[in-house]
Amino acid sequence: MDASAKRPGSERARKLVPLAVSTLVAVVLVGVTVWSLGQDGETVPPEDEPGTPTPAAPCDPVRSEPVEESRHIDAHPLQYSAPPASGNHSSRWAVLSPPFYGVADRPKVSVLVHNLEHGYNILWYDETVADDAEELDLVMSIARSYGSLERDPAKAFIAAPWTAEDGEAMPAGMHYALTHWYADPQDRTRSRDDEVGYTMYCRAISADVVRRWMRDHPLRDAPEGYRVNM
Repeated sequence: MDASAKRPGSERARKLVPLAVSTLVAVVLVGVTVWSLGQDGETVPPEDEPGTPTPAAPCDPVRSEPVEESRHIDAHPLQYSAPPASGNHSSRWAVLSPPFYGVADRPKVSVLVHNLEHGYNILWYDETVADDAEELDLVMSIARSYGSLERDPAKAFIAAPWTAEDGEAMPAGMHYALTHWYADPQDRTRSRDDEVGYTMYCRAISADVVRRWMRDHPLRDAPEGYRVNM
C-alpha cells in the first residue's frame, strides 16, 4: 500500500487527539466540582485569607487581682464594686449550696464570697440574662449538671445573679462573670502574697466554657478549699 492510502487514518488520529484531551479536561473539572460540594449540596468555602476577620471570642482574657481583704464582717452590709472574686465576707456561707440561684432566692453577695474562699467557682449573670427566659434556661441547665447532695469538689459551682443593687454593671457587652479565689494549695500559711482573685467576663456562656473554667480552677486551689467546707 502506498503512502497516500495511509493519510485518511492519520488525519482521523490527529483529529481525535484534541477531542480526547478536551474530554479528559472536562472529566477532571466535573470531578473537582463534585468533590468541592458538601453533602448538603453547598460549596465548601475556601480557607480564610490572611487578615480575614474572625468571630469575636465569647469571653475576655482572665483578669487577676491580688487579694487585699479577707475578713469576716457581719456588723454592717458589705459593698462590692463588681462581681467579686475575693474580699471581706460574711461569717456564713451557703453550706452544700444549690448550684443555681435566681434573683428571689439568692443569698447576700457577702455569703457567696465566703463560698469562694472555700473553693467554689461562681458564674455571675446580669439582669439582662435574668430577664431573658432562653438565656436563663441555659444557665439553669449548666448549673443543674453540678447539682449534688454530696461534698463533691468537682461540683463546687454556683450560678447567681448580679443586679444593679449589688454594684456596678459588668463591662459593656458582657453579661457573665466567672470568678475564683485562688491560693497556692501547697501553702496553707495564708500569707496573702499568693492569693489572687480571678475573673473572666463573657458575652455569652456555654457548658464548655464553664467546664474548662472548673477544670482550671479546682476547689483545692483556694484558701480554704477543703471538701468539709463545702
